[in-house]
Amino acid sequence: MINLALLSAAHVHTKGFLKNIADHDDRNLVVIYDDISDRGQRFAADNNAEYCDDLTAVLARDDVDGFIICSENTRHLDLLRAAIPAGKPIFCEKPFTTSADEAFAALQLVRKHGTVVHMGYFQPFSAPMQGAIAHVATGALGTITHAHYRNAHHAAYGRWFDSADVNWFTQPDLAGGGAFMDMGTHAVHRLCSTLGKVDSVMATIGNAAGIYPDVDDHGIAWLRFANGALGTVEASWVQTGGHGGGFEITGSEGTLFEHADKGYLLAVPGKDPVPVAAGLARPTQVDRLVAAIKGDLTSAELDADLICAVDAVAIMEACYESNRTGSWVQVRSA
Repeated sequence: MINLALLSAAHVHTKGFLKNIADHDDRNLVVIYDDISDRGQRFAADNNAEYCDDLTAVLARDDVDGFIICSENTRHLDLLRAAIPAGKPIFCEKPFTTSADEAFAALQLVRKHGTVVHMGYFQPFSAPMQGAIAHVATGALGTITHAHYRNAHHAAYGRWFDSADVNWFTQPDLAGGGAFMDMGTHAVHRLCSTLGKVDSVMATIGNAAGIYPDVDDHGIAWLRFANGALGTVEASWVQTGGHGGGFEITGSEGTLFEHADKGYLLAVPGKDPVPVAAGLARPTQVDRLVAAIKGDLTSAELDADLICAVDAVAIMEACYESNRTGSWVQVRSA
């Protein structure tokens, strides 16, 4: 049995993660720590777990095999600094942190203590997407020229963040940003998982609906990759229909694109599109944490995962800086 501890129940995805634990016989939620006692006690009672308001005590428990961090975005670093030295695997909701300096500091701690840390990203790890990444890696598309991905839904118009438990998504000091921080980090991470490092960015980020006026609700960024490709990412809480994804990578020899019904297809001039073979799905989120605890993931895979998450933070920081300055911004490296 894998025993897990939850460090904060703030995130909107917390219930889904706890359901994952409840639905599997090989894992168990032992204890919940939360700095808001009412929230922590409610989640503990609903999940037959103990509530504890002493973080140090939770981190020191011998009956805990790993930690899940679901706090507000800007509070990730404090919990990471406390949990990483314990040496037990950690699943931290995305983004890793909300600034590059914080991400670099957390990375240094990981390196020092040898702790496994992964984030809540899931999009690159599906079997179809693993196949797409592998196909791009073969070089079959030729010279990659441009790529695109949209990650969007209607959270603002749907008023998804009105409740007290998740209203922090609309507060800059706790969320670190709005829709672009929330959704854009997935889009950036997905493209980087496929095309590698980003050198510089240009972004326009704003608020269209005025429903959560203190944070952005949409944004578009242009990414210049180290391999010479140009990418665009869109992120939104005001997408009311259409294709929520639209992942596409174009090279001199063809284009790999996402079809709403047929999965990933490869198109070349003058021929009908053909399916791209699926790869091997990789575990994500809670499943990834359990796999890490069991030793089922290689250090190479986990390290690549971590570096991509750190890069995503630096890219997001550069995007927000570009929006402020109206210019291209270099992406910082650890």
